[in-house]
Amino acid sequence: MPPTSATPSSAIAPSLATFPPAFVANGPLAAIAAQYGTPVYVYDAATIERQYKQLANAFAGLRCQLHYAAKANTNPHILRLLRAQGAGLDVVSIDEAHIGLHSGFQPSEILFTPNGVAFAEIEQAVALGIGINIDNISVLEQFGARYGGTVPVCLRLNPHISAGGHHKIQTGHIDSKFGISILQLRHLGKVVRSHGLHIHGLHVHTGSEFLDADVFLKGAELVFDAAMDFPDLKFLDFGSGFKVAYQAADHVTNVEELGQKLGEACTEFFANYGRELEIWFEPGKYLVSEAGVLLATANTVKTTPASVFIGLDTGLNHLIRPMLYDAHHHIANVSRPGGTQRIYNVVGYICETDTFAYDRLIADVQEGDLLAICNAGAYGYSMASNYNSRPRPPEVLLHPDGTHQLIRRRETLDDLLGAVV
Repeated sequence: MPPTSATPSSAIAPSLATFPPAFVANGPLAAIAAQYGTPVYVYDAATIERQYKQLANAFAGLRCQLHYAAKANTNPHILRLLRAQGAGLDVVSIDEAHIGLHSGFQPSEILFTPNGVAFAEIEQAVALGIGINIDNISVLEQFGARYGGTVPVCLRLNPHISAGGHHKIQTGHIDSKFGISILQLRHLGKVVRSHGLHIHGLHVHTGSEFLDADVFLKGAELVFDAAMDFPDLKFLDFGSGFKVAYQAADHVTNVEELGQKLGEACTEFFANYGRELEIWFEPGKYLVSEAGVLLATANTVKTTPASVFIGLDTGLNHLIRPMLYDAHHHIANVSRPGGTQRIYNVVGYICETDTFAYDRLIADVQEGDLLAICNAGAYGYSMASNYNSRPRPPEVLLHPDGTHQLIRRRETLDDLLGAVV
């Protein structure tokens, strides 16, 4: 197929998000903080449902299946909420698979995409009856020797495409540990034939936060070409990487335009392939990022010759993305949103340089104020730790009717000592 011409200006759209989000500005966050203490994660169910419906509608012209990337947020209540919307599940560890099953997903609704795990973990996944996605020829050879063609398997390909964004969240470039190189397709075919493997899916994921739909479509074209060598496919899995807004000036992935362009490309591919296949995606951040905030209290306001620091009762142990990825998270003063905007550095209470924001305009902060760190629904709690022997915070789910429920309690010192023997 000919490559799609690049039209980056139409492949992105200005963010329609407001900062802070409506549930931060108008929701019961102060009451939640008063009831459960800080720090505390709060998730807005209405935002999750909105994001799911928006993505599903964008690809309504295809036989589309959305498999939520569990690693973004594995709280069982979030998983159940998304399953109720119609989502399947993408997992990357056998433990995530067990959490998914515990949360009500059927084995047939789960795809296991491990990387660098012991083969015993893949054997456990097969025993559970969940889908298997393999990204290593050596592992595929072991799989073939063990199961032959009796267990269907998906292949994860590395398209050697960079999606843009921070280098630490790119997975499709030539030096990535993820996927089987498209340059190895000839050898891959030999392995498949020699073991009589049943390949029922092909998978590609270029990384997070792509803006240009044509970058995504370039990866799709490579998958279409590879698919011609596998006549028994059920689905093509295009991963995710849809960008969401982290600040008012951000651009986001235009999923409606992407759905239209991908639909046109798929129609042409299906005609060449001879039949229609299911099209899968694995959104994580897109579904839950904007739905979450980390509420924290300003312990200290400290003036130095160079800066004014807000010291919070949380740190990189609870939200590591700003330090790990240089991620921008909007920060709002819930206690006095209409105050004069002042410039602050926002830092945590960890014995490291755990800075959430440099030179950030925030409504005048006084010690004891409640602050909301936005876009914390994805890779917040799921990447949290007990560094400095700090317990992890509770999680609260805010329902569309304004009620809220505790969906994970705050850890205690007993939890930290529980594993000591």
